[in-house]
Formats: sequence, C-alpha cells, structure tokens
Amino acid sequence: MRILVAPDKYAGTLTATQAAAAIADGWRRRAPGDHLDLAPMADGGPGFLDVLHASLGGDLLAATVTGPFGEPVPAAILLVGRTAYVESALACGLALTGRAGAERATTYGVGELVLAATQAGAEEVVVGLGGSGSNDGGAGLLAALGATGDRPLDQGGAALAGISSADLGRARERLAGVRLIAASDVDNPLTGLFGATKVFGPQKGLAEQDLPRLDGALQDLAAVTDRHLAAAKGAGAAGGLGFGLMLLGAERLPGFDVVADAVGLRDRARAADLVVTGEGAFDFSSRGGKVPAGMAQLAAEAVRPCIVLAGAVVIGAREMRTLGVESAYSLVDLVGEERAFADPAGALADLAERVARTWSP
Repeated sequence: MRILVAPDKYAGTLTATQAAAAIADGWRRRAPGDHLDLAPMADGGPGFLDVLHASLGGDLLAATVTGPFGEPVPAAILLVGRTAYVESALACGLALTGRAGAERATTYGVGELVLAATQAGAEEVVVGLGGSGSNDGGAGLLAALGATGDRPLDQGGAALAGISSADLGRARERLAGVRLIAASDVDNPLTGLFGATKVFGPQKGLAEQDLPRLDGALQDLAAVTDRHLAAAKGAGAAGGLGFGLMLLGAERLPGFDVVADAVGLRDRARAADLVVTGEGAFDFSSRGGKVPAGMAQLAAEAVRPCIVLAGAVVIGAREMRTLGVESAYSLVDLVGEERAFADPAGALADLAERVARTWSP
C-alpha cells in the first residue's frame, strides 16, 4: 500500500515532523512493504517554518528580533527562491509570553522579520499566523516597518487606547512591490463579540473584566486606520496581526492551503491508497480549518480514505464522518495518559502499529 502520513503537531509533546516519523516507525513494524510518504503539516501556527523547510528545503536565515515584551529572541526566516516564509509565533507566540501579559505584548518582532525578508531579496512574504500571545492589532508590526501614531504602537494593545492619528505611509513604502500573504484559518474580525480580544484573549491570559477595555483600544486603532478592513474575515487572527498585515495590502489565504500547495499535497494524496493524519486533540475545534479537516477534504477530493491518529479523540462518529474521516484512534485510550505524555513518540508508534493491522492487513 501507499500511505500518505501527514499529521499536525501534537501540541506540547511532538512536532509534526516527529509525529510523522513516529507513525512511520510503528506502521513499518506491521507493514514493512508499504510505501510511506511523510508530509508533516501545519496551518500557519507553531511549526510552520519547520514543516515547510522539511518539504521545500531553501535557506533558513537566522535573525534576532524583538520579543513580545521587548527582549531579544532568536527567530528565523525561510527563503525559497524569491519567496520568504515567516512564523509569527517565533516573535510573539504563547511560548514566549507564558500565557500572560497579552495586553503588553507587541508584534514588533514580526515586523522586523518581514523587513529582514525583503532585505534578503524576497518578492513575496508569507506570514504564518497562529499561536500568538499578543493582542495589539498588528500595531507593533506596523511600528517596526516605520508607522507612527500619537500613541505608542510598539507597547501592546493596551497602549493604543485613545489613539487619534496614525501614519502608515513609511510602512507601505517599505513594502512597495512586495506581495504579502497572511496565512491563517481564523475567520474572526478584529473587534466585537467575535473579535480577537473577546474570543482569543482569555486563552492568552487576559482577565474577563479587562476584555471590554482592550477591545475598545483595538476599536480606536481601527477608527484611525480602516474600520471597514477591521470587519474583514481574518482581521482578528493572531491578536489582530491579520489586521495589521491587511493594512499593508496583505492577501489572506487559509494557512492549511498555503502549506498544502507549497508541498504538492493534492498530487501526493492522489498517489496514495490511504491518508493518515493526526493532532494532539481531535475535537470540535478540528472543524475550523485545522490540519485533520483539511487532510480529510484533500483525501475526499482524491477519493481516498482518511484516518486520524490523535492524542485524544473527543468527537462523535457522526461529526467525524461529516468531516470526511473514516476512523479516529486515540493514543490515550491505547496506552493511558501517563505514557502518552511520558513517551509520546513511542506511544504513537505503538498506536500506528496497531492501526496498520486493520488498514494494511
């Protein structure tokens, strides 16, 4: 059999590349004659660069940029020909904020990465959005590229309250002639009930009582830049970083599709007999543009079955079939939670070996 192995990361335990290798190891124990095509995946969040570099090659350019609280942090840019890929989580991710201080966190470092990409000769810059610990509407990114305002743009979302003027001219000049893409599967607008602050703020450590004030600060930013754009789908991605990129002319594309197209995943699915994907928790959020849902759709287009190997499966059979998934298998159910976290690669390999008995008899 020809098996396409295309998992996402298993958050907190395995990267997508490690997960794909573990699944392949276990599968080969049971079916050594099968041909395994490993295609670790990402949807724009953490792991975006690693996945693309593993599939596309290219040059990883090291950079030191401003972290979410002004400290220097190591980051990188992936340059493939004239296209540069930037992972925003490297500069303002939850791993850097510790899920606290989102009202002060800046996206300034993301702007520095975009600028560095253009200085390296990129004519197209793809910014992967996801896993951010910031909530500044992309103001920090704009500041790094030369934008100014009558409130500081580089000190987080709370500092934007009361802003009454902003000049984006210099930032737009610096990106003239550069195609900018915001890769994200988040549809939320910048502000309001379904905006960046209200929906994602609590996940970043923002207190419930502070949400209206911080959402108001982003409304102030929208009022002096572009209210209409603030309502666009994806403007609320990565704490509003999507909005900042859109102000500079970025086109928003689904993160899964960006990666899938870059690595030729549709052709690889058609060449397979079975598609195997996975993630840490296969749950209701998996429907919202996550890797398993995207892989199931690709498999359906190729008329191939798709199965999921997940850390935990908390979705019913009906919902699973609606997504196009034939079967889903739980790591925790097989080996228990303790071993799943203590030895995630070994446990995932054991699960893959057991699943191969059914799908590659």
